[in-house]
Amino acid sequence: MLPFFGTAQPPPPPLPLLPPSPPPVAAPAATPRSHQPQVPAALLTGSALRINGMPQRARWQLQGPARAPQALWLPLEVLQNQLGVDSRASSDGALKLEWFGDELVVPASAQRSLDDEVSVDARALLVSKGVQIDVRNGELNLTLSAPQLVGVRSSSSATQRRIVLDLAGPALIRREGNSIWLGIDSALAQHNDLRALGLSTRTSDGGLRLNAAPAGLQTLFSLGDPARIVIDLPPAVGSDGRAASETPSQPQQPRDPRLLALLGKDLQWDQQVRGSVRLNAVRLDPRNPTLQLRPLTRSSGMEGLSSLQQLAAQDDALVAINGGYFNRVRRLPLGALKADGRWYSGPILGRGVVAWAPGSMPRFGRLNLSEWLSDSAGNRLPLVVLNSGYVQRGLSRYTADWGPSYRALSGSESAVALRNNTVIARYSHGQLELGVPLRDGETLIVARGGSELPWGEGEQLSLSSKASSDLAQLPNVIGGGPLLLQGGRIVLNGSQENFSSGFLRQGAPRTVIGSDGRQLWLITLEGTTDAGPSLSETAQLLQQIGLQEALNLDGGSSTGLVMGGVMTVKGRGVAGAVHHGLGVVPAASRSRRSAGRVPRVLAATPGLQP
Repeated sequence: MLPFFGTAQPPPPPLPLLPPSPPPVAAPAATPRSHQPQVPAALLTGSALRINGMPQRARWQLQGPARAPQALWLPLEVLQNQLGVDSRASSDGALKLEWFGDELVVPASAQRSLDDEVSVDARALLVSKGVQIDVRNGELNLTLSAPQLVGVRSSSSATQRRIVLDLAGPALIRREGNSIWLGIDSALAQHNDLRALGLSTRTSDGGLRLNAAPAGLQTLFSLGDPARIVIDLPPAVGSDGRAASETPSQPQQPRDPRLLALLGKDLQWDQQVRGSVRLNAVRLDPRNPTLQLRPLTRSSGMEGLSSLQQLAAQDDALVAINGGYFNRVRRLPLGALKADGRWYSGPILGRGVVAWAPGSMPRFGRLNLSEWLSDSAGNRLPLVVLNSGYVQRGLSRYTADWGPSYRALSGSESAVALRNNTVIARYSHGQLELGVPLRDGETLIVARGGSELPWGEGEQLSLSSKASSDLAQLPNVIGGGPLLLQGGRIVLNGSQENFSSGFLRQGAPRTVIGSDGRQLWLITLEGTTDAGPSLSETAQLLQQIGLQEALNLDGGSSTGLVMGGVMTVKGRGVAGAVHHGLGVVPAASRSRRSAGRVPRVLAATPGLQP
C-alpha cells in the first residue's frame, strides 16, 4: 500500500439516545523555551511488535524514553485492524482518528511513511485510554488491561441488526474478515446472549473471539462515555437461528471441497522455501474452461476496503490474492482496475499491468492513458486521470463506475457534469465536499490545484482518449508495479514507473502474478528470517524458477493468499484490509458486481470504455 493522503468512509450513526463523543484529545502542552541547547530525544525503530502478547511484524518508531515516549508512530493498518481505531480524512489530507470517544487530528504534514505504510503519531490517543507502552529487547509492547463486558444490547431495522457491547472501559479490537477478537473479560451467560444474536463465540488469547459468518460483518466501531463496541450485521438470520460455525484464529489449510477436488489436477499449489524466502505459488491454465481469472472488487463503489476473504466470498473465488496499490487513508485505488470492460480506476504513471480476456493467457506490460477535452473555441485541455484516487493538479474524469457519488479529494475543487458531450451542471467546492451524484451516462470533470473550467451549461465538448498499448483494449486489467519480467528477462525499472529508490531497496512480503508461458502463477513471498525479499531479489528468484512474465502487486501488510475461504498467507502476520484482489472462480459463478450490467463502449475511442 502506497502512502498517499486521503479520506475514509465515516462510521454509521449510533443508536438513538447515545451521548455525543467528548471533545478531541488535547495536544501535549507546549514546553517552555529554554536558553540552553535542546538535545533531541532518542529515536528507536523496529519491526517486532506485540499487542497484548500477540506477536506481529510492523515497522514502528518511538521517540523518547521507552516507557514514557514523547511520540510513537504506528502504521495506520495496525491502528485500524489490530487496535480498532476508526479513521476519516478531510480533503486537505488531515486524518481524524477516533477510539472509544476520543479524537486525534493528524494533519497531512505530520503523517510519515515507515517502509511502505502510512504511519501517524498515536501516542496521545493510546495513552489517553490507558495503553501501556514499553520496548524490550528491540520489541515494542502495547498492553491494555481487559475490561469486563457489562452488558449486551441489540436492535433491528429493515437494513441491519445492531449489537452493542457495553464495557467497563476501552478494549483492544482486532478484526480479520468476519472474525473479531476483543480484549475483554466475559461470562458464559453473555456468550449465550451473543450466540442467540447470530455470533459464534469462544475464548481466545486472553479475550473473546466472535465470528459473524455466514451472515457477514457490515461495520464495527467504538464509542465512549461509557465505552461501547458497536457491531452491525445484515438483517437476515439463519432459518434455524443457530450461530455461525467458528473459524480458527490462524487457519492453515483450505476446507472448501471444490478446491480440494481441483488441487493436483486443474490447480497446483506449491509451498517451498528458497534461501530465506517462503514461497506460495498457485498454478493454473487460464484457458481451462472450468475456471476463470477475475478481478475482485467491492460492489458498493471504489471508496472502501475489505478483507481478502470477504472479496473472495463475494465472487465465490476458490483462490484469491490481493491486487494493486491503494490509498489506505482515503481507501481509494491507485492504479489500473478494469473488470468486464469497465474502467473502475484508470492506469497511472505508466506503471506495469496484467491484462486478459476470459479463456486466454494474460499479457503483461506497462500502460498509460492519455485523455483530453476539446471545445468549440479550439481549446484542447489534457485530463490527468480517469476514476482514480491519485490526486494531481489539473483536470480529472469520473464516471458512474467510480461509485454512486463523488466527494472532493483535495482543496478548492470545482467540476462540470457532461451528458451527451454537453455541459449540464457546474459544481462548487462546497457542493463537491458534500458529494454530487455520478449517474449512468454522465461524466464529471473535476478541476484541482487552481485549474480552470471555462465552460458554462449548454456548451458542447468532445472527449478523446489514447492508450499507450493495446492492453487497454482487453476487458480485464489490474495495475501494480514495477514490472519484473518480460520474455524471461528482468525488466525491473522502478524510476520509469515512478517508484522511489527507498521503496525499491526495501525488503517486504510480496505478491506477484506471473506466467511461465504454459501456466499462470499467483505467488506470495515472505521472509523467514528477515522482512522479505527486495524487488530485485524477487525478480531474480522468479527468473530462476522459470517464469517468463511477472508483475509485482501490492505487498507488505496487504500481501495475502486465500485458499478455499481460508487465509493461508498473511503478509506481516495479520490479515490487512485491501481494496481489490484477483480470484480464481468456477466458470459457472457470476460476479455480483457484473450481474445485470452490460459493458458500454465509448464511441470513437477504440479500446476505451467510460
